[in-house]
Amino acid sequence: MSSVPSPLALVTGGEGELARAISKQLQSDGFEVLAPGRAELDVADAASVGAYFGGRDLARLELLVNNAGVRRDRSLVRMGEGEWDEVVAVNLRGAFLCSRAVMRGFFKRRAGHIINIGSYSALSGPVGQTNYAAAKAGMIGLTKSLALEGGKYGVRANCVLPGWLETKFTADIAPEISERVRSQHSLGEFNTPDAAAQFVCFLHTRMAAVSGQVFQLDSRMGRWI
Repeated sequence: MSSVPSPLALVTGGEGELARAISKQLQSDGFEVLAPGRAELDVADAASVGAYFGGRDLARLELLVNNAGVRRDRSLVRMGEGEWDEVVAVNLRGAFLCSRAVMRGFFKRRAGHIINIGSYSALSGPVGQTNYAAAKAGMIGLTKSLALEGGKYGVRANCVLPGWLETKFTADIAPEISERVRSQHSLGEFNTPDAAAQFVCFLHTRMAAVSGQVFQLDSRMGRWI
């Protein structure tokens, strides 16, 4: 008796701690997972994206997690064009290129899900993060447009803001800034990569009627607009 092939998921920025947590959770839910690092898939480079996606059989792909990201924090007046361009290229252009690479297949199969890993910075606009906040805000707009374009084909798109995670991604931030951010959380504690990964997997496997939404996974309170 032949076994049914496992569904396939792809998580970009695969060397990061959140990507590893998402990959592990997906694997425990029965997925085969591709989690390329930057050396294998440079999401900001169209040729790299084309070679990676074009060189693989992705017929079983049902989930793309656009997780690759970088920060280059600096005040706007001291920010170089290269620092702006790199952050926007990896965070926003990368999500666009990878989403475009899978969308035709998703449309053809009339199924598929794109989850963009965003940031609370898109909502709060922190000092020193004009590049990062702008890129992550763009990801929210990208998510909503993808959800509308894909809906008639049964394709979903959602954006998850995992909250401040104590990982290598934030390890360079001064402790006093970290504690100030922690004080903005009504629960006084940060989220974890494992908890965020559990939500990402739950969103994909258990919330099939949800698309075009933004999920903030911490206890910071924003004003209604």
